[in-house]
Amino acid sequence: MPVPDFLLALRDHVGHGLLPLVGVTGVVIGENGDILLHRRADDGRWAAPGGILEPGEQPARAVVREVWEETGLEVEVERLASVVGQEPHTYPNGDRVQFLDLAFRCRVVGGAPDAGGDETLEVRWFPPDALPDMSQRVLDRIANARADDPAPYFVV
Repeated sequence: MPVPDFLLALRDHVGHGLLPLVGVTGVVIGENGDILLHRRADDGRWAAPGGILEPGEQPARAVVREVWEETGLEVEVERLASVVGQEPHTYPNGDRVQFLDLAFRCRVVGGAPDAGGDETLEVRWFPPDALPDMSQRVLDRIANARADDPAPYFVV
């Protein structure tokens, strides 16, 4: 996944120090209940599409942009599904981050699945009872988006 220019500039100032960042995740649910996933180019793992909120960007617009960039599909945000602070993470290059993730439930309104970008190896729909091996945090985001409760999940 390419690092946004604003983050590269910030890293020039703070080095590998812990950065709090806002991330967005799009849990795209098809008409039949299937879940849209993409296989990430950076680690080869399946995940819901998402990325880093850029300066001045609204979260719902960011998730629409990220889903388009990673899957070729145009989506509409239906609701906020969860707001969760993740545990700090260290990348192989030593950069440390801690994400506040905003996961949104989305539905497709156009486009066609396309893995032609530099962030995605494959795009596929999966039945919710046959999801591939993924991190627990992604599975939690999917569960929260599929829940009937219109209120977003958050840790109290």
